[in-house]
Amino acid sequence: MVVDGKVRLVNPGVNPSPHMHQIVGGDAFNVTMDPRTDIAEMASCTTCTFSEDFSNYWTAVLYFRARNGTFKRVQQLSNQNLADADGGMTVYYVSPDSRTSQITAFRPGFRMLAGTAEARIPQSGFVNLYRCYDGYDDKMFFYPNPMGVAASDTTDLPKGYCAGGIRVNTFFPTCWDGINLDSPDHKTHVAYPVRGQPCPATHPVEIPQIFIETIWKTGDFPKEDWPEDGSQPFVFSQGDPTGFGHHADYVFGWKGDSLQKAMDARCDVYDPTPDGAIHPPSECPQLRTQEQVTANKCVQRQMAREELDEWISELPGGRVVTYA
Repeated sequence: MVVDGKVRLVNPGVNPSPHMHQIVGGDAFNVTMDPRTDIAEMASCTTCTFSEDFSNYWTAVLYFRARNGTFKRVQQLSNQNLADADGGMTVYYVSPDSRTSQITAFRPGFRMLAGTAEARIPQSGFVNLYRCYDGYDDKMFFYPNPMGVAASDTTDLPKGYCAGGIRVNTFFPTCWDGINLDSPDHKTHVAYPVRGQPCPATHPVEIPQIFIETIWKTGDFPKEDWPEDGSQPFVFSQGDPTGFGHHADYVFGWKGDSLQKAMDARCDVYDPTPDGAIHPPSECPQLRTQEQVTANKCVQRQMAREELDEWISELPGGRVVTYA
């Protein structure tokens, strides 16, 4: 929808935000993101395939740092079977296989944050996972791309040259305290369960598993342009060259009870067969869909004016690259 610096979850009312983000979802995204409003009722369009999803999702932006110290934004690639999309990111909602589990959809005003922008060392758990692609075909099938978590996946930016792009998956918490739509740090009202265990007593309500997948077109920057010592040259917009500080924000904005109906039906767009084929969205009758050409038309004017496709002398907002 837009690449902008007007991000409001951590810095409400501050324009521009301290660093640049990419934003997808409904066009009600605004400077304040007032939690008292229902953005699903304010939005007029969405970039999402499911046309009742006017939520907003955003992450930091990746930049290439040249030998002379200048920066250039890295474009995003569309995902497999989504070749007509204008880059952006893929958002997944996952419900458990068990049909006895009760998944509670979010409520208007709900928001949360995954990851820590200031992190420069490994964090607990697997909030972010990176994968290095060697290439992709005309249908945007990337390789190598083993199912699930691969031994080669990392929690920081890959060190080698990724001609086919760098994929990063960011996983949100799946447990909620059942009371608060937000918290001061945008995290403590939700929690990650201990692997294989139910939600903790402090956060007993199971919510949909959301994870965001972005593929950065790092192949646009050939190896010969990398630093002479061969160190990886990419840095996130908050000044993070490690990848440990990658983070994502979410504000709920589904129309009515559409998300709850999908969760109750265990609606799943993925074919469980080994070939990895994907069901068309029509096989999720609980949700309405829109054509990709319609989703691509949902754009928003950049409010914090920044150069997007030119070489720049410093990161937007004057952010300094830090390693600690």
